[in-house]
Amino acid sequence: MSNSVLPQENSQQEVKFQTSALQQLPAGGIDPDKFDWQEVWYPVSYIEDLNKSQPTRFTLLEQDIVLWWDKHEQTWRAFIDQCPHRLAPLSEGRINHEGWLECPYHGWAFSGTGKCENIPQQTQQTKAASSQRACVATLATTVRQGMLFVYPGRAENAAKTKVPIVEPLEQDPDGWICLNTFRDLPYDALTLMENVLDTSHIPYTHHRTVGNRANVSPIDLEIIESGKWGFKGTWAEGPRKGTLGRQDTTFIAPALMWHDLTSKQYGRTLTVVYATPIRKGECRLFARFPFKFSSKLPGLFLKLTPRWYSHLGQNRVLEDDQIFLHYQERYLEKLGGSANFTQAFYLPTKADLFVSEFRSWVKQYKAEPFKAESLPPPLSKEVLLDRYHSHTKKCASCRSALTQLQSLRLGVALVTALVWGLLPLLMLTQSHISIIIVVASTLVIISGILIWFGLGKLERQFYQGEEIPARNLPEKNR
Repeated sequence: MSNSVLPQENSQQEVKFQTSALQQLPAGGIDPDKFDWQEVWYPVSYIEDLNKSQPTRFTLLEQDIVLWWDKHEQTWRAFIDQCPHRLAPLSEGRINHEGWLECPYHGWAFSGTGKCENIPQQTQQTKAASSQRACVATLATTVRQGMLFVYPGRAENAAKTKVPIVEPLEQDPDGWICLNTFRDLPYDALTLMENVLDTSHIPYTHHRTVGNRANVSPIDLEIIESGKWGFKGTWAEGPRKGTLGRQDTTFIAPALMWHDLTSKQYGRTLTVVYATPIRKGECRLFARFPFKFSSKLPGLFLKLTPRWYSHLGQNRVLEDDQIFLHYQERYLEKLGGSANFTQAFYLPTKADLFVSEFRSWVKQYKAEPFKAESLPPPLSKEVLLDRYHSHTKKCASCRSALTQLQSLRLGVALVTALVWGLLPLLMLTQSHISIIIVVASTLVIISGILIWFGLGKLERQFYQGEEIPARNLPEKNR
């Protein structure tokens, strides 16, 4: 699927949010001194990666949930992923011909409100399905800016709590060209948010991918305003030694941030990151890169670029810091976590101001989502660089591209093998064989082998990242 203009949604749920604006509650609950991670809307998937014909499993704040399409109400649903009968995961079931979510164990079926509509084993005289105990627990959902959001907190607070959307995209939804990706990361949502707020790491960590060490310069950050809701800051000079213009940063607590960069030469660019907490030491990243170019050609090029192809490059960028962030958060935990970050970190320059402000926010509002838990043992580098389970199998574009690539590679192998087998047979059975046929067949065989190996190399990129990041590769001789 090609990248395109940001979609717009008009659902009854969104109208409900607009009409209840005067009753809004702050994200994180009403306690002014503590941030509650349950009382927040979180993105759990891009709509284009969901399949309306089958349920999808996700884990949000350690709670397994199942996402599915309710064709009767034409909306996405989120249930706790447990059948009330014997606690089998409903995500292993199916959406039956009635449009209900059906348990794989005994066939109990549930409509969109969580009500049990059918228990195949009960007699006509019993009414077990009408019991409240037969219902599935549900979570509120809404669709905004092409993403499905779920509210894990109190149901009565959902419609009153603002969905954390990217405000610049709302102001001109048709004017942006947007690249989107996601990945399940082997470190905390807090670690991810701290990392993406830190713009000073890009020239070093992402050298040769999206950064360049030659662009390093002093960074003078400034906090404009802050509170329990998050903070706003600015970098007056901006990246690449001021050549790209001013950069403004917004952090919407607890798990959304964006950098807003405007350049007369390139136009306006946002770097948007959501960090959806899965469990201690694991989160799902949603990265969005909206562009407003000063000319039409770059936007046209992005629209024509297959989504799966851009994901390969974006996965490589994520893997630039995947390894050391996995270990960094464990070192911080041993030194006391956010509560002791000023002693654990040495932050002597204004380049670290956003990191310091973020960790101060976590400490001030007691905002660690899994404070009572410890990080699991560190993973091997091979597991940390896994792409298939953390992205490919969950991405509609990459999953489809991989299947097509494997079919193409098999076809190339079969054609090459066929030509290879027929050529000696022709030479044995034909007294006179044209030199042109021999040369052409040889070229087909050689080309087939080269294409087969090339496709194999591309196929591996859907499964595993490179062990050596681009920044550590030998420099080319000058």
